[in-house]
Amino acid sequence: MSYPERLEAAWRDHLAPRSNDAPTVVSLFAGCGGSSLGYSMAGYDERLAVEWNEKQGASFAANFPDVPLYLGDIAALTDEQALHMARLAPGELDVLDGSPPCQGFSLAGSREFKDDRNQLFMEYVRLLHAFAPKAFVMENVRGMVIGKMRLIFADILRELKAAGYRVSARVLVSGYYGVPQMRPRMIFVGVREDLAQRGIEPSHPRPASWPPSVREAWHGVMNTDDELAVARFAPTRLVDRLLYRMKPGEYGDEYHPNKQLYGLYRLDPDKPSPTILRNGGAGGACEACHPSEHRRITIAEAKRIGSFPDDFILLGTFAERWAAIGNCVPPLFMRAISAHVRTLLATTEAERAA
Repeated sequence: MSYPERLEAAWRDHLAPRSNDAPTVVSLFAGCGGSSLGYSMAGYDERLAVEWNEKQGASFAANFPDVPLYLGDIAALTDEQALHMARLAPGELDVLDGSPPCQGFSLAGSREFKDDRNQLFMEYVRLLHAFAPKAFVMENVRGMVIGKMRLIFADILRELKAAGYRVSARVLVSGYYGVPQMRPRMIFVGVREDLAQRGIEPSHPRPASWPPSVREAWHGVMNTDDELAVARFAPTRLVDRLLYRMKPGEYGDEYHPNKQLYGLYRLDPDKPSPTILRNGGAGGACEACHPSEHRRITIAEAKRIGSFPDDFILLGTFAERWAAIGNCVPPLFMRAISAHVRTLLATTEAERAA
């Protein structure tokens, strides 16, 4: 089965009715719904999503009209309100998922130790206490285990364990889980202590496949004339002049002595893409460019690289839609992780039935 066929089959799994015994999930920092789509592809019943950005929230609502959405500051969402919206009592939720904003940890940012965004994970921990789920999954960038950020990583582990969970954390690369993008993410998996004491230890899915190439990802992709027009660079921009000199697989800073174009990259069609960054569609310096045409890639092409099905709706400007893709955990990546966690939790259900 080709990559587009696998993506379409996963989309059909998302659209399928939920079974009566479907595991439940609540998604914090939900964005446009990348993680939510992965859970849905794995058969989960999402009970609540939390997102503060209106444009990303609009995309989420367009794709998940039946999922309650809290649109606003997570700090203003009370424990009682969250439980009420999710129609759950403490301890009933199967999985709490979330990707606290990670710019303070990211290797692409300034990596300030006291960055306020590094503290948003405490809101995740607060709702972890409130829901007391059987398991949790928390995603972040691998930059949190490099240099001084390891101190924050240690704080995060300490807080998660103090909430009553056995925790495992590993860096996984999305390419080895069916995504045509070599995106590394720190994945925390936690299992509630009472379940861990019964032998259900947190763990991560094993690599499942060799990464698809950009060429495989784009087979049959459709670009509109409007999207192609937006993807072209203005002829006055330095990146426009540099792109003529770049070969597939080359970065723009190889041609710029001051390294001011970090991340400008002409994709190699026969390899998976590097990480699609959130600011690449804003005219910044992190733009993924077409292997042979003189332009950045389109949203339709970026969706394929991010493992978003063609029918997934993204709203907003080019930059806002690109940011939505760059901010998300790739859906096929999250499907693999959530399917693994579902297998862990199935052990508890089997014990209960016995």
